[in-house]
Amino acid sequence: MFPFTKPCRILLFLFLLHALQAIPSIIPLNGKCRDKCGSVPIKFPFGSDSGCGHPDFARYIKCSFGTLQFSTGTGIYAVSSIDYSSNTIVITDPLMSTCSSMQNSGSFTLERKSPFTLLPDNIFVLLGCSTTSPVFDRNTDFCDTGSGLNVCRGLYSCRSVEGIGLEPNGAISTCCVYDPPSALGPGYGLDLPKLQCSSYSAVNGFGGDEGDPMKWQYGISLQYNNSYYSNACKNCEDSGGFCGFSGLDESFACICQNGMNTTINCYGRGYAWSGTWRHKIQTKMCIGGFLLLWTMLFL
Repeated sequence: MFPFTKPCRILLFLFLLHALQAIPSIIPLNGKCRDKCGSVPIKFPFGSDSGCGHPDFARYIKCSFGTLQFSTGTGIYAVSSIDYSSNTIVITDPLMSTCSSMQNSGSFTLERKSPFTLLPDNIFVLLGCSTTSPVFDRNTDFCDTGSGLNVCRGLYSCRSVEGIGLEPNGAISTCCVYDPPSALGPGYGLDLPKLQCSSYSAVNGFGGDEGDPMKWQYGISLQYNNSYYSNACKNCEDSGGFCGFSGLDESFACICQNGMNTTINCYGRGYAWSGTWRHKIQTKMCIGGFLLLWTMLFL
C-alpha cells in the first residue's frame, strides 16, 4: 500500500489528470503544409492549412479549393499575387468594377487588428455616386480633382459602365477618385451605402498605358507586417520544414514534410510527434496513468 493520506491521493490525482489533459494541446492537429495554393507560392507568415504559418495571419489568409483567400468583415477576396521581397499582396474583389465588367459593389473594410495596411499606390474610384454624396461636399477634399479626373474619364469610357446604369463616355460628375485626408491604415473602410455610390474600382497600376483602362491592373495592394519572422522559424525552414503553430496557446511548431511536427527543426532535435507514434505514446501514457491512479486510489 502507498504511504499516502487521502488528501495527498486527491492532489496527486488532480495533478496527473491535468498532465494527461495537457498532452493533446502540445500536439499539432494538422498534417503536412503545402508550399503552394493553386499557382500562388506559400511562405511564412502565411500557411496553406490549419496550423501552418503564423496564427495572426491564419485568421485572414486561407487556402480553399486551390484558391488563396483573404477574409475581412465585409467579405472574402481572392489573393492574386504575393511579393515576398516587398511584403505585399494583391487581392481582388469579385464584385469590384473593372473596365471589362461593372456591377453594384459591396463595401470594403480593413480590420483594425489586421496585420495588413493599404499601400498608398492604390487608387480607389467611386462610380455612379449620387449628386448628394458626402464625397462631393465642397467643404471637404475627398475627391482628387487633378489627375484623378483622367482615371474617371478612362473608366467611364468603358462599355461596361452600362452595368451600373450609365452611358459610355458620359459625364464624369458621378465619379470620384477617393482621396480621404486620413491615412489608409488598419480600420480603413469604404462604405458604399454611406457614400451613396453604386460601385467602386481599385487600380494599382496602369500597365504602361494610362489611356487604355483595359490594360490597367485592378486589385487592392496590401502590405503585411513581416516582424513575425524569428530565428526559430529560420531554423525550421533551413531543415526543410514549415513554420506553424499548435495547441490552445498556438505555440510555435516546426512541421516537417513527412508529417512529423517538432518544437525545433526536422533534423530530429526537440520532441517530435508523428501520426503513428503520437497515438502509441498517448495510449501508453493513458494506460500507465490509469494503472497509477488505480494503485493510488484502491491499494
